[in-house]
Amino acid sequence: MLRILLAFSVVLGLAVAGDAAAKSGVEELVVVTRGGRTVLEIELANTPAERSKGLMFRDSMPQNHGMLFDFGAPRPVAMWMKNTKLPLDMVFADTQGRVIAVRENTVPYSTETIEVDDPVKAVLELNAGTAKRVGLAVGDRLVHSIFRTQ
Repeated sequence: MLRILLAFSVVLGLAVAGDAAAKSGVEELVVVTRGGRTVLEIELANTPAERSKGLMFRDSMPQNHGMLFDFGAPRPVAMWMKNTKLPLDMVFADTQGRVIAVRENTVPYSTETIEVDDPVKAVLELNAGTAKRVGLAVGDRLVHSIFRTQ
């Protein structure tokens, strides 16, 4: 009987852990650069409330983790770092996931706007230094289901 209870506890624990992972909203995004491919785990911010909060108030973020802000249709976008403790790299992308600008090492808590001249479909926020570490540059690609493929 004890073995059955232990087995049930293990199965229940695995089910709860799997459910928690599914609810966490973590998805895969691939960064394709001239040097190769890097797989990142991202959270998707696609509602106004999620985009408004972003990465504010977080004390840390794992190395290959980020947040992808989906704005739907391309439009002018201005980001800021108000209430954001972490320095970030911001990657601006068009509808096909092509990187049109990278803003590295943004300043925590700053209310100065961070923007680009062209309309964007999405912005990927990463820990500061990630863009340089993976060799991310204008013209590279972000691969995720929110982007159209040719």
